[in-house]
Amino acid sequence: MMDSVKGNWGISDVPKLAGKLAVVTGATGGLGYENALELARAGAEVIVAGRSEVKGANALRRIRTAVPEARVRFELVDLANLKSIGEFSGRLLKEDRPIDILVNNAGVMALPKRETTQEGFELQFGTNHLAHFALTGQLLPLLRRSGEPRVVTVSSLMHKVGVIHFDDLQWKRGYKPTSAYAQSKLANLLFTKELQRRSDAHGWGLMSNAAHPGGSSTDLIANGPGTQSFMGRISPIVVRIIGHSVVKGALPTLFAATSPEAMPAGYYGPKGMFELKGRVGEATVSDKANDASLARGLWDVSEELTGVFWPTAREFAVAGKR
Repeated sequence: MMDSVKGNWGISDVPKLAGKLAVVTGATGGLGYENALELARAGAEVIVAGRSEVKGANALRRIRTAVPEARVRFELVDLANLKSIGEFSGRLLKEDRPIDILVNNAGVMALPKRETTQEGFELQFGTNHLAHFALTGQLLPLLRRSGEPRVVTVSSLMHKVGVIHFDDLQWKRGYKPTSAYAQSKLANLLFTKELQRRSDAHGWGLMSNAAHPGGSSTDLIANGPGTQSFMGRISPIVVRIIGHSVVKGALPTLFAATSPEAMPAGYYGPKGMFELKGRVGEATVSDKANDASLARGLWDVSEELTGVFWPTAREFAVAGKR
């Protein structure tokens, strides 16, 4: 298939975003920080969402140093805790501001030992997928009030080897760090595609798409195996050889979030060798990620697990008459 992304898309191509509100999860460092910085530089008001007030304050200071006129603020949310997600969403709903861009970026990777969220979900599946499923669902009323709302979910090359283990989604039996991560990243893409299908069917008006950074220096190692692990020690060396910087790694997400060329249900990443680095273009999607039946099954399970049940077109119509 011919790549629809034209030219060598870069930071200078991010359109002006004055008057728009963007929410970026995991924005206190790594890819999330770079996305928040560039969205703010383009004029958007940006909510830097994260679980550490100290890191949040540091991120705001850095953004304001780089962009003195930036309109940014930090909001506390722990994506490993559905109550915290609900409280965060509740604060935004109370403000009643339309959300134009939601970047579901936060994530953890390849934890050496099985860990769980507050609700007992395997931490990678719970944080990377279920948390963003719940957050997006709770913020849907604010997204729908935007003229052209976009939801961008960050996936990974690892989605290609992912399998959705419906018989053991929480990896209670035979936990495998990398396989659990791959499952969560496949779930991200299944969610992206199904969200677009449901938006089209129910008239939600969303553009749901996804991106991956390729081989980039991110905070995933620190939030997973740790910087002193074998993976943590060799990752910087590997990235220097076959990957690219975190700034370049953020470009596909920025493209998905802002470019007029970005498409509903699109998936974007680097176009170089093995999609590890290079100019932004359409990324390869596995057959499993395009499986609508698989996506519907995951959606139903995700609603049950999170307690966040998405409305239908009829429910919106009834609510609008009240």
